[in-house]
Amino acid sequence: MKDTDLARRGLVLLGCGKMGSAMLEGWLARDLPPSSVTVIDPNPTEWLQNSGVRVNDDPPEDAALVLIAVKPQLMSDALIPLQPYGNNSTVFLSVAAGVGTARFEELLGNKTPIIRAMPNTPAAIGKGITAIIGNAHATEDHIEQARLLLSAVGEVAVLEDEAQMDAVTGVSGSGPAYVFHMIECLAAAGEAQGLSPDLALKLARATVAGAGALAQETGTDPAELRRNVTSPNGTTQAGLEVLMDEKTGLPPLMRATVKAAADRSRELGQ
Repeated sequence: MKDTDLARRGLVLLGCGKMGSAMLEGWLARDLPPSSVTVIDPNPTEWLQNSGVRVNDDPPEDAALVLIAVKPQLMSDALIPLQPYGNNSTVFLSVAAGVGTARFEELLGNKTPIIRAMPNTPAAIGKGITAIIGNAHATEDHIEQARLLLSAVGEVAVLEDEAQMDAVTGVSGSGPAYVFHMIECLAAAGEAQGLSPDLALKLARATVAGAGALAQETGTDPAELRRNVTSPNGTTQAGLEVLMDEKTGLPPLMRATVKAAADRSRELGQ
């Protein structure tokens, strides 16, 4: 990232909480010069102040990109100092949940290139996945620029339509919490069968993490991976008959779970 347009013109990071810090750490590890980054945050951490980036300084006159990582309720006030970048060549990339590109056009000008992104919390360890979509003024080069930045914390998927963002929120945005709860439930079920709490949690945590890594790293169809573990009339089949029941098992429960999260995302976007 050393010789990119981002490095030459500069990047503004508006908000540097957990997600902003994770991204910034990834960029610096990929050789984005610290002097190219201006962070605007009212409560900078000690790590941020020692990172070499410019903290709460005047932003560059012609920043290549502004990455918005503040809470939606703080958005309008936080963007006021950056409005001069609107309707120009500066790209605005937002990771704020529930705020659509139309809202940013209202705040920044309807000719502003805007890209909306939905990351998830595994980005904190470089294992996230982020879905992105641009408005009418976001070019292929702008999308590629966003992909470059966001790939520092995991995979990036480009959507076809902004309406898909609510479903993305229900699957990958909220999804880590579903998996964490599965670990809780699997551990509790192990306790019910006689395991100590510590051992049950250790087994559940490692099993979910290992299975996820196997699915991710091999790229094998998860249905095939499931079949590979399932011997006819064996223990796994007995468990799956409960879990895969079309009326009472995981399929209808996950459909209802993702629908509820996606519906709430639609409500918040109104």
